[in-house]
Amino acid sequence: MGKKGKKEKKGRGAEKTAAKMEKKVSKRSRKEETVLYNELYVYHIRKDTWTKVDIPSPPPRRCAHQAVMVPQGGGQLWVFGGEFASPNGEQFYHYKDLWVLHLATKTWEQVRSTGGPSGRSGHRMVAWKRQLILFGGFHESTRDYIYYNDVYAFNLDTFAWSKLSPAGTGPTPRSGCQMSVTPQGGIVLYGGYSKQRVKKDVDKGTRHSDMFLLKPEDGREDKWVWTRINPSGVKPTPRSGFSVAMAPNHQTLFFGGVCDKEEEENLEGEFFNDLYFYDATRNRWFAGQLKGPKSEKKNRRRGRKEEPEGGSKQACGRASAQGPVEVVKEVVAEDGTVVTIKQVLAAPGSVGQAQSEDEDSSEEASSPVPGPCPRSNAMLAVKHGMLYVYGGMFEAGDRQITLSDLHCLDLHRMEAWKALVEMDPETQEWLEETDSEEDSEEEVEGAEGGYEDEDSAEESSAED
Repeated sequence: MGKKGKKEKKGRGAEKTAAKMEKKVSKRSRKEETVLYNELYVYHIRKDTWTKVDIPSPPPRRCAHQAVMVPQGGGQLWVFGGEFASPNGEQFYHYKDLWVLHLATKTWEQVRSTGGPSGRSGHRMVAWKRQLILFGGFHESTRDYIYYNDVYAFNLDTFAWSKLSPAGTGPTPRSGCQMSVTPQGGIVLYGGYSKQRVKKDVDKGTRHSDMFLLKPEDGREDKWVWTRINPSGVKPTPRSGFSVAMAPNHQTLFFGGVCDKEEEENLEGEFFNDLYFYDATRNRWFAGQLKGPKSEKKNRRRGRKEEPEGGSKQACGRASAQGPVEVVKEVVAEDGTVVTIKQVLAAPGSVGQAQSEDEDSSEEASSPVPGPCPRSNAMLAVKHGMLYVYGGMFEAGDRQITLSDLHCLDLHRMEAWKALVEMDPETQEWLEETDSEEDSEEEVEGAEGGYEDEDSAEESSAED
């Protein structure tokens, strides 16, 4: 590169630094507040109601942790790690504690066991037989950060941690990946996010799209091996912060996420609300496409039979329905700010997952039906063949919006989303202008690392 090119690049670097400083000042002037929770809620499917469950001595408030359900002891919820940030951002640290909620007795218990993972966020944890298997994550301190690709196992019988050393070439360090158990007894890991420092004060993020299989070697539970796999089919675009659940047919279901695009002066995220399925038996990806409500199909069939002369118009209507449709939602903040969420919806059944063999399914596809808006880090659950999607977050400019809506989808019919709880404009607030620091003095056992000043806290932006 010539001297002129070097000068131009140096100039762009100075502009980028200036833009970052301006953003910092803007954030400070708004006095943004971070609020974390340690509340427990239960959603009653038949009653369609949320209930807050107050149980004494819960884990300290946190986010970016992992929680796994197991059937042992009448049902247990295991929670590991995560991070804490004080409301004013002056304190930040990672947890390395392990907790269990005994559902039968409705009691929390902190399980103290040595030899476990270091404090971290954005890791992934699954239940495998009578063990918890944990992979990766990241830890960020005042001046540096580190991403992990280590693997730990926690025995649910002996309450003991052990660090695994799988053979083969495994994933590079990352956080926010997909991790799920296959019907064959292996563990699949896909995607994620990591960043590395390329030079002083300059980081480069990586959106991973590779896939690996972790399985016991020769059937032994004390020896594991990594294998890289390359599934066929319609693969998700690179992203992180997506959500995972197991579908009734033992396929892994994948929803939403965010793809961060690094520009010269800022970092913009493209959020998703699409569905994908991974079939481990066939080692194949499928894009989840909705067929549309059957009632509309029947009406169109009835209309076509009764009014044959209108067939050309209806054909045009069907053709237009195959094109993308833009749906616009508006979210109003308490300060009066209106955020517009635009969704471009593909026509049902246009691409991806194998559709039903019903002869009318492709011809009679209905107009796209809006579902959950694009988001990352939503919570998923599958019960009685129904997929439930709760909350998550998306960004509008420099603002981060936390969602509290609830949607469901019948995974057997794959017809249309149903909104159980709509987005409430009154809850879409940007928490600002607070002087409360009651949490900033909190001392919590099981925490590691931490920010001690405002400047360093504002740079904490790693993916969950």
